Amino acid sequence: MMHPSRQAYVEEAEDTDMGIDLANIPVDRDYELPSAAAGIPSARASAILSQFERKRRAAAMAVPTDDTRVRARLRELGEPITLFGEGPADRRDRLRELLTDLAERQDAAAAEGDVDMREATAEAEEGEEGEQQEEFYTEGIPELLEARKAIARFSLPRAKARVERLKEESTIPLRTHIKHRKAIKEKLHNFDLYGSQIAGDRPVSICRFAPDGQTIATGNWGGGIRLLSVPNLDEKLSLNAHTDRVGGLAWFPGATLPASNVSESSVNLVSGGGEGNVCLWSLDKKEPLATLSGHSGRVCRTEFHPSGRYVASASYDTTWRLWDVETSVELLLQEGHSREVYTVAFNNDGSLMASGGLDSIGRIWDLRTGRTVMILEGHIREIFGLDWGVDGYRVLSGSGDGWVKCWDLRQVRNIGGIGAHKSVVSDLRWYKGTESSASHLPSTDGQNGMEVDGAPANEQQSAPVQPRKSGTFFVTSGFDKNVNIFSADDWSLVKTLSGHAGNVLSTDVSDDARWIASCGHDRTVKLWGIE
Repeated sequence: MMHPSRQAYVEEAEDTDMGIDLANIPVDRDYELPSAAAGIPSARASAILSQFERKRRAAAMAVPTDDTRVRARLRELGEPITLFGEGPADRRDRLRELLTDLAERQDAAAAEGDVDMREATAEAEEGEEGEQQEEFYTEGIPELLEARKAIARFSLPRAKARVERLKEESTIPLRTHIKHRKAIKEKLHNFDLYGSQIAGDRPVSICRFAPDGQTIATGNWGGGIRLLSVPNLDEKLSLNAHTDRVGGLAWFPGATLPASNVSESSVNLVSGGGEGNVCLWSLDKKEPLATLSGHSGRVCRTEFHPSGRYVASASYDTTWRLWDVETSVELLLQEGHSREVYTVAFNNDGSLMASGGLDSIGRIWDLRTGRTVMILEGHIREIFGLDWGVDGYRVLSGSGDGWVKCWDLRQVRNIGGIGAHKSVVSDLRWYKGTESSASHLPSTDGQNGMEVDGAPANEQQSAPVQPRKSGTFFVTSGFDKNVNIFSADDWSLVKTLSGHAGNVLSTDVSDDARWIASCGHDRTVKLWGIE
């Protein structure tokens, strides 16, 4: 039996939740923060939280991705633009840390009542972002306006003649084209190594045939230029004007041809060097006729305009420039690439020019207006080679990703691609040679007895339009030590020319299609001949 006074207490306790008695609650008088229980002092925990906040803020900081802009921003902040062993990614991380420190100092100054610069910083960042996206124009000199007019006058009649030729070619039966291409493919299979010659103490970076096919101009990493005879590859002339590697070589249109009015004492050759100069050469002097200075980086490629009045140069200073050959005046400094510009190429009309660089982007420029006609986006590595087809609307591009892509200006898109090499495609040349009997390629006229329009050639009463030989194939060089010949209609590999002991840096084909030249890291120039 329970005492009545105790019975009431028990009944009341059963109705409530049985918990811990207030008197039995444990009391820890030596308590610490949970962070201390984990072994982290409170001061350090605060520092860790601050560090997390700093990392979050740094990740949200707008930092340029282009290394040139990163260097410029570091220079604005009064910091070294590069440190020993520092790469582009490290340099960008350092800039991010500096900008984060600057923002924290501005916040601290604002908290103390000083001038609040957060608004100004935000406006500056917005302005910088706007500059990256905004298209801008630079006022040109009066000579540039006259040059654009002259280019328009020169290109329009050539474009008209080209269109008329394309209309005539559209009447050629398909089977005639097929027979023509098949005969050319069979002929191209006969290319084989003819000769080899050491052309420098260092790697030979570029080789280009003269218009008459009797001379090869070569440039090497030592800054020297050598002219070699064809087919013996004997040295005819040695030129030295560059202090760094020769990247660009191009012959004046019509130079060395007996029918042209280009003399040996006038401009015959243009070259570009690693020191940033562009030199114009004659064939009777060992000194340049003119030196065009203006680039702040290495000149990688040079090309003559089809009229011969202008020269384009591509440089590592992220620009390409247009020069007047007669006056040596810089007519145009063209930006548009985010990284180094490596190659340039004019179309046959002279109205358009293609440029490509290490940003993996190509651009087509209208020289008559200065506007971008088309952007070539599709490569995942640098663009090292560009060349136009004779039809005037197709462009080939060779890239470090090993691919050659074909771009159609009419459709404004990529219309084909070839895995041309196992490694970098260093150079490419689309055959744009002669249509005369001097060509070593077969034709569909009465000289070889091929059928045209279904009847033997000797039975044709009137000479029909014949398919072109030019534009039927192109050659590429690569870092897989090979030179490849491709058909330009079905993009098939016709033949691989192997013989170099190192990376092949450049290649070219003569106007009569009899010779292919190549050069590379093994310091040799190799001549490949057709039987």
